[in-house]
Amino acid sequence: MIKIAVYGKGGIGKSTTTSNLSAALSSMGYRAMQIGCDPKSDSTKTLMSGRKIPTVLDQIRDKGVEHVHLEDIVFSGYGDVLCVEAGGPTPGIGCAGRGIITAFEKLEELGAYKRYRPDIVLYDVLGDVVCGGFAMPIRGGYADHVLIVTSGEMMALYAASNIATAVHNFGKRGYAKFSGIILNARNVENERALVEQAAEEIGGKIIAVIPRDGAVQTAEKQGKTVLEALPDSRMAQCYRDLAISVLEVCGHEMLKLPRSV
Repeated sequence: MIKIAVYGKGGIGKSTTTSNLSAALSSMGYRAMQIGCDPKSDSTKTLMSGRKIPTVLDQIRDKGVEHVHLEDIVFSGYGDVLCVEAGGPTPGIGCAGRGIITAFEKLEELGAYKRYRPDIVLYDVLGDVVCGGFAMPIRGGYADHVLIVTSGEMMALYAASNIATAVHNFGKRGYAKFSGIILNARNVENERALVEQAAEEIGGKIIAVIPRDGAVQTAEKQGKTVLEALPDSRMAQCYRDLAISVLEVCGHEMLKLPRSV
């Protein structure tokens, strides 16, 4: 099992990228699980035909911690991608980061990984603030690799630098390693050169470039990933290429395994 945390500034297209990556991996025959770690709880929305699923924290609040079962928090989406949303606290009350920790602990307690046996687990994590909770995938031994989604915009690159610093700090203790940058293009002037320079400064490299394309918005208006809505489009192929690149940098041995159906 490959465990990958995907970080990035809010609004950078991280969830869109992660969901299409999950869909692409599924189309290749891998069993993917996507865990949304953002209080907005919309990471898996396009995998679920536009529907927001109940979150782990909501179910704990509604049913009580002892009465939550896997069927209450793990849902099958497009391509049989396993979808989970950690959820967040009531606005103004509690810590969003702590919510992520609670959700992870509940999934482990219920034996989610043993039961569903995913080939690849993708944690979709907000990267504006890398506090204890949001750093949980890095420092808690949940993820083996960290990918950062960024554009050439200043604030996105600033967030990428902070995330990379956190990963490097935890990496010294044997936790997840920084495995590359996904450039989600915004058509900024000299964008690739800017991101390449930033990547060099933070000790990483660009593993894939996702062009700006209206196919993404067209698919999302339908509540779908590009892989589902427009499987023959140029963008669908871009996400399939991304999946291959991710397998190469994060789990080359997976390429040798028979595809599960």
